[in-house]
Amino acid sequence: MTRIGIIGAGQLGQMLGYAGQRLGVECIFLDPADNPPAAAVGPVLKFPFDSEQGLAQLAGEVDVITYEFENVPVNAVRRLPDGTSVYPPPRALEFAQDRLAEKNLFRRLSIPVPGFRAVDSAEDLHNASHELGLPIVLKTRRLGYDGKGQRFVRNQEEFDASVEELGATDLIAEQWVDFDFEVSAIGARNASGEVIHYPLSQNEHRNGILHVSRAPVEYAALQETATDYLERLMHELEYVGVLALELFVKGDSLLANEFAPRVHNSGHWTIEGAQTSQFENHLRAILNLPPGPTEMTATAGMLNLIGTMPEDRTSFENPPCFLHDYGKEPRPGRKLGHVTVVASDAAERDEILGKLAKLLNP
Repeated sequence: MTRIGIIGAGQLGQMLGYAGQRLGVECIFLDPADNPPAAAVGPVLKFPFDSEQGLAQLAGEVDVITYEFENVPVNAVRRLPDGTSVYPPPRALEFAQDRLAEKNLFRRLSIPVPGFRAVDSAEDLHNASHELGLPIVLKTRRLGYDGKGQRFVRNQEEFDASVEELGATDLIAEQWVDFDFEVSAIGARNASGEVIHYPLSQNEHRNGILHVSRAPVEYAALQETATDYLERLMHELEYVGVLALELFVKGDSLLANEFAPRVHNSGHWTIEGAQTSQFENHLRAILNLPPGPTEMTATAGMLNLIGTMPEDRTSFENPPCFLHDYGKEPRPGRKLGHVTVVASDAAERDEILGKLAKLLNP
């Protein structure tokens, strides 16, 4: 049986594991956590992510290695035994882990981005605020996700608070964009260069965390432009696997925010809402199998379950609703699961999503 090694055993690893079962492949995980979500679908080697011993053991047991999050230590991946196949390529990790390098990559590929400045001193920060104008978004260059490691700066008081919280070095200041909405473009490429794309997802965030995604986005021109930008990244990075590109929509224009070299929260709807899920297509890509079709089975939406799970699950787990419980201990701000809604049209989907959201927060 083909074996896939996955660095990380969280909910994305769990969903990759379920996709592996459907494909008839075994997934083996590496993660230091006790009883992580992916333990439900495969064995977990309990080692730190940068453990040479753990990575060597994983490499010795599998045919190919991938990862479920982008903050895997790049140097550890590069120390894997010679001949180990690792996808997506470590170079993609390097760009995704550094917001400044990522923005410079976008600019080099002629993918439009908001204005930005590197910040390595208090003077840089003051200059950035004058050059870009307020408001700005101040972010750490590394390790930020789900709203962490960033501050919205509108005035001097928030400016001072941001410096106190984030410091004044190793940051990036980004021009605030009063965008209409955000979308994510998700696609996959295998080692033979075959590329597939999913319909755009429209995303809404709360407190920096994805709240709802809806697909498809009925703007053909946006789909065409987003697909072009995604393929530029894939070609440049010699990419293999699923890649997600988050974009701001302003009128008829798209501005790149960031990319994720992995399966993505905004694509969870593909499990029930597309002929082939993003998780299966990721595994197909890294195994260099032909990609599965990405056409939608219905209009779809996804609601994240954050902090608490519903006490009465009746409305969440009966079609057209599909509940995914990650098996994680509840705590504020933690993604515990999601529910997918598939419907005949956008109006029905949005009505159901609204009712579910009210049940969670009456």
